[in-house]
Amino acid sequence: MKFIKSFVLAFTVLTAATNIAFSQTTSTHTTTDSLKTATIKVKGINCSKDLKMISDNVDKVKGVSSSKVLKQGTVTTFEVNYNPTLVAEKEIFAAIENTGTCENPDERRYKIKQ
Repeated sequence: MKFIKSFVLAFTVLTAATNIAFSQTTSTHTTTDSLKTATIKVKGINCSKDLKMISDNVDKVKGVSSSKVLKQGTVTTFEVNYNPTLVAEKEIFAAIENTGTCENPDERRYKIKQ
């Protein structure tokens, strides 16, 4: 009887240790950081290709989740959603102002209106 109790105890401990070992998994936790929305006014845009080029350049910035044109005109308004822990507004402004025009890729005529 003592042998059976020892055997059952050993079996229980071994089973519990095995379950613990097999139940350990590595998981990646994705934390959703809060996004911030910036409304940015830009001067110097002349055509729809310019809008697309600016939007594409802003979307390439790490930390920017989306950008879209809200209002087009002499001063065009963009809405940019971004993660402030990954990118600062100044970096987004730089991406806009460093975009070349569709007519002359070396020309940098876009300016942020503050």
